[in-house]
Amino acid sequence: MKRVGFLTSGGDCQSLNATMRGVAKTLYQAYSDIEIYGILEGYKGLIYGNYRKLKPRDFSGILTEGGTIIGTSRQPFKQMRTPDENGLDKVKAMLSNYKEWKLDCLVILGGNGTHKTANLLREEGCNVVTLPKTIDNDIWGTDITFGFQSAVDIATNAIDCIHTTAASHGRVFIVEVMGHKVGWLTLHAGIAGGADIILLPEIPYDIKSVVKALDKRTAEGKRFSILAVAEGAISKEDAALSKKELKAKRKANPYPSISYQVGQEIQERTGQEVRITVPGHTQRGGAPCAYDRVISSRLGSAAARLIIEGKYGYMVGFKDGEIVPVPLEDVAGKLKMVDPASSIIREAKGLGICFGD
Repeated sequence: MKRVGFLTSGGDCQSLNATMRGVAKTLYQAYSDIEIYGILEGYKGLIYGNYRKLKPRDFSGILTEGGTIIGTSRQPFKQMRTPDENGLDKVKAMLSNYKEWKLDCLVILGGNGTHKTANLLREEGCNVVTLPKTIDNDIWGTDITFGFQSAVDIATNAIDCIHTTAASHGRVFIVEVMGHKVGWLTLHAGIAGGADIILLPEIPYDIKSVVKALDKRTAEGKRFSILAVAEGAISKEDAALSKKELKAKRKANPYPSISYQVGQEIQERTGQEVRITVPGHTQRGGAPCAYDRVISSRLGSAAARLIIEGKYGYMVGFKDGEIVPVPLEDVAGKLKMVDPASSIIREAKGLGICFGD
């Protein structure tokens, strides 16, 4: 009897169910005597022993469903070695439940923090296969993460919808896109949506450069401008601060987010009317796009193949059009950032897009 546990951790996204379906359907094809257990609410379920047995019918009809049928939660990696409020050793509890449930393998779907904990479990002797989930597309070792393209489509649609009202009123519109540490989502949505200015965490901006780009558009007779701003966009002044100084400054900052600060500065310096739009968690929701359904199905099937072959300790990644196993220890703790010198940035600048640098 093969016993496999599924676990989804961290923020949700559109293709978690599609990916689990890909794993399950392939395993059911390969084994007549397999049991799949859904560990509920991420690592919390593995710590506190919450799970339910899944059946083939549970994976039927979920290809197009967003979210996750087994729930998720955020369990910060840096707190995994810290006992809970009742003194429970979380790592020991996870290992104990893994053994008690007689699991042959854990299939873990998640982002960067999830992969750190998955690697910890690997180091402690668990058989682990992981899958790269995040709308941020920031996991090292894979060209694409599932959920990313669906989020790009939603953020792009938000920018598209802003165009007509911005043009009608002759305003500057800022669309704030998710992404605290990396700007892949903002970059792709900004290019796809025809944004005039894109501000990313990896390219600290100078507000003077932003205003200069806006003034240039005004001088050319352009009645409106659109900025795609990542949640984690940062000014050159703030980027030069120490972590302690930046934390103190942000704590005292009266603005709800960076977009409102940028908007206020633009309005004061140009006199133009500025409006802020924050799509927020809509970027994580809804049905996965066709591309994500395909990539999720492929990644899921490849993960199942690793289990069938007994190859554990890998993340299933997508490199140069092919599905490849990537050693988990090479993935954990690394971020795939946007390179300011990359060709996509160079090409976007060639289109006339300003990055505020």
